[in-house]
Order: sequence, then C-alpha cells, then structure tokens
Amino acid sequence: MIDLDRIRADTPATSRLAYLHNAGAALMPTPVVAAMKQHINLESEIGGYAAADREAPRLDAVYGSVARLLNAAPDEIALVENATVAWQMAFYSLPFRKGDRILTAEAEYAANYVAFLQVAKRTGAVIDVVPSDASGELDLHALERMIEKRVKLIAITWVPTNGGLVNPAEAIGRIARAHGIPYLLDACQAVGQMTVDVEAIGCDMLSATGRKFLRGPRGTGFLYIRRALLQQLEPPMIDHFAAPWVSRDEYRLRDDARRFETWENNYAARLGLGAAVDYALEIGIDRIEQRCRPLADRLRGGLAALPGITIRDLGRAPGAIVSFTMDGHEAEDIVASAAAAGITIGASDPSSTRIDAELRSLPHLVRASPHYYNTEAEVDRLLAHLADLTR
Repeated sequence: MIDLDRIRADTPATSRLAYLHNAGAALMPTPVVAAMKQHINLESEIGGYAAADREAPRLDAVYGSVARLLNAAPDEIALVENATVAWQMAFYSLPFRKGDRILTAEAEYAANYVAFLQVAKRTGAVIDVVPSDASGELDLHALERMIEKRVKLIAITWVPTNGGLVNPAEAIGRIARAHGIPYLLDACQAVGQMTVDVEAIGCDMLSATGRKFLRGPRGTGFLYIRRALLQQLEPPMIDHFAAPWVSRDEYRLRDDARRFETWENNYAARLGLGAAVDYALEIGIDRIEQRCRPLADRLRGGLAALPGITIRDLGRAPGAIVSFTMDGHEAEDIVASAAAAGITIGASDPSSTRIDAELRSLPHLVRASPHYYNTEAEVDRLLAHLADLTR
C-alpha cells in the first residue's frame, strides 16, 4: 500500500489544490525541492565549480537511478535539458537517405513529427503513418505489413499527449527486433506513471522528461541508448565533453551515452531529477501504476454519467490521462473555471497531435491527469464541478 498521508505531506500544495495536471507538470515532492535548493545554496557559498566537485558522487549517482528506473545500465543513460532534446539527439544521429522510410503512429507528438518532416525535406526520406486498429492503438498487423528493407526507423509515442491511449510498445519492440530495425520510443508521458523496462520493451532508444509523472523539475530529461547501438551513432552536435579533443586534428567520442550530452548543465536540476527518480523508486512504480489507473478509471466513469460530456480517450487499457469535451463549453473556459474553484487541469491543442486530431475531427480537449498523490475525493471534486457546469 502507498502511504498516502506521508506522500501528501511531502506535497504541500495538495492542502489547497485538487491538482490533476500531472501530464503537464506534476507537483514536486519536498525532497526534490530540497535537493535543488541545497545545491543552489552551495553554489552561492562556494561557487558553481566547487559545488559540482563536492557533489560529484551524488551527481554521478543520478545515472544509476535513471538506469534502475528503466532497467538499463548507467552507461546507456544521457542526462539532458528536456525530453525533446533527448529525442532529437537520438533521431538526428541516425543517417537517412532518399527513399528511406520512417514508420510512426497516428497520435505522434508534434515536436517529433516536424523533425520527421525536416529530415524528409533534407534527405528525401519518407514518413509512413501506421494506421490504428479498432481500439485506437497502433495496428500491429499493419505495422508488420509495412516493413521492408527501406524501413530505417520505427518511432512511436507510447502515451500520446492528448489522451489516455497506451500504444503497444512491447509488441512493437518484438517486431522491430525481429526485423533488425532501430526503434525510438517517446516515453514522455509513460515514465513515472507505469513500469518502463527497456529490456522487456525492446526499444533501442527512449526519451523522457522529469517534469511530468516523474515529479521532477522542469528543464530535465534523459535519453536511453542501447549499448549495442550506441557505438554506431554519432551525435548531430558535439562538444569537448561528448568528444574529447585528443590531438590537433582528432576528437574521440565517449564510449558511453554521455556522448549525447554537453559539458555545461544545470546541476541543481539534475540533483532534483535524481531525487524524483529515487522517490518514485522508493514508493514502487508498480504501486504507482496500481493507484494511477483506478483514479483515472474513476474519473472516466464519472464523466460517462454526465450529460453533454464526450470522453475522447482511446485504447484497450487507457492510462492516467483523461481527455474529454463538453457540449457548449470551450476547453479553455472549463480549465479556467476549474482553476477558479481550486482544481488544476489542462487542455490539449489539436496541433500537438495533428494527424489523430484530423482523423477524429478533434477540437481542443480538456485533459485531466490524476496521479498517485491524488485522492478519490479530488477526482469527485472535479466531477462535481463539471456537473455544475452541465447544469
């Protein structure tokens, strides 16, 4: 069982807010905030360089924490500024030529898709969108049929930003491995709310953020690169940390995933990320998932009973992002009225998942995302507020 009283004590804002916007940026627990403040204080006392030297063991330990979270090895982890940088460093390190095919999903995130478009424009590579099955998940049979020798990458968003859909990441991994195709998984909305095991999934590259369900600070992210692929990839940009300058005309890439990093970074935020990962691991990711999903299911069940509300989630077993629309009310107005009532939720713009939005004619969606520190009463509070709006 989760010690909800202790966790909520570690999350002071829960005493005044029903915070259901964890798919945007979750509330950081006090150990995360403390880790960051302590390092900032140390920098102010002895300087940034000396502070980093003094805290070197703790800073290095963050790699091990992230590796444990993902069931990876520390040398397969790079720590970067955000999930987009992580994803881009992996994607842009892959060589594409005219006619090469990139397979992706209908609900792919905008930041990723525009990168596909740029590479297609530069190289002549082709973007192919794998259709969804009747449940809304990526169609595995269609994926199998689309694979041939020109496919150079399978790149999928595991949990899209605009709803509860959970794509079959592990089954996609089996297909990718069977055909020897690199597999890049955007796990931004998955990490922190569900078990993420890169060995079980079979992905070669995985990107994620600290600020969402992991409850870390903004401006943090990480990249996993499978060791077997690592030595084949040269980052699109390097500095003397990623690739030491070993002679006048030569640099040498690092042997580990830190070849995707740069020398300068935010050490306070990095320690906050490590504290967030350790906090989640202490609770237990399996326990977190077992609490998140029932809270989201409770919200969906309550929404289904309200007139004029349409739940927009897809998939056989949706995760902890709940998306919906309400007749006669714009998403932004619902978010604002909830905020005035002390309830924090968010909205999803159709342009963030344009293909899915166009296929389903989606407007702006309301997005509520409960987490393990939320209570059933907070979910019911949102439902009561929406019921008042429907009247």
